[in-house]
Amino acid sequence: MSGELFDQFDRSYEEALARGVSATGEDATFFLNERVAWFGRALTRRGVLVPRVLDFGCGTGNAASVLLSLPGAREVLGIDVSEGLLVRARAEHGGAQVRFENVNAHRADASWDAAYCNGVFHHIPVAQRAAAAKLVFDSLRPGGFFGFWENNPWNPGTRYVMSRIEFDRDAITIPPPGARRLLTGAGFEVISTSSRFYFPRMLKIFRPLEPMLSSIPLGGQYMVLCRKN
Repeated sequence: MSGELFDQFDRSYEEALARGVSATGEDATFFLNERVAWFGRALTRRGVLVPRVLDFGCGTGNAASVLLSLPGAREVLGIDVSEGLLVRARAEHGGAQVRFENVNAHRADASWDAAYCNGVFHHIPVAQRAAAAKLVFDSLRPGGFFGFWENNPWNPGTRYVMSRIEFDRDAITIPPPGARRLLTGAGFEVISTSSRFYFPRMLKIFRPLEPMLSSIPLGGQYMVLCRKN
């Protein structure tokens, strides 16, 4: 896998992302916190502890400290193809519980309890997506969980936000059925698909309804929760 696309944005990644998500009235941190909390609640409902968490496509590493809030989390490894972004991740977020490495150097040793990714697979060339999903599968221990988040192309707002982000503008998106096929093809058991982010900030009064709407695949993003059996 090549990181050339994101090496161009090693110093301007957040600015480019902010230009897009600002259309929702929120910032990227809001969405990050909500995604990880949603994944964490799914694990808690199943009584699952995840001491070792893999952040696939970690970018600048800003999710690492949030992923440590997952139930039982003690260690996070972020992997990415962009060495430029990894340099930043190590400098800004590395520590005793968090480390980062290039995906091409990653050893998939079936030792990780959970994996997380957000908006990663729409950047991976279609022909390489199956191999990427299999890398995550092979990294997880038997029974390990994967919280796979993607932008929902069935949501017009999502398409508009992506059009405002230079590195997302030409990405090939993945609708929920395509994500499920990708993950089952890698060997995962798909447990559920849930949508989030139906309402922009100006309509936040309706956000308490989102858990009840999550089975309707029209939110701005969706999570496929799956498990390695």
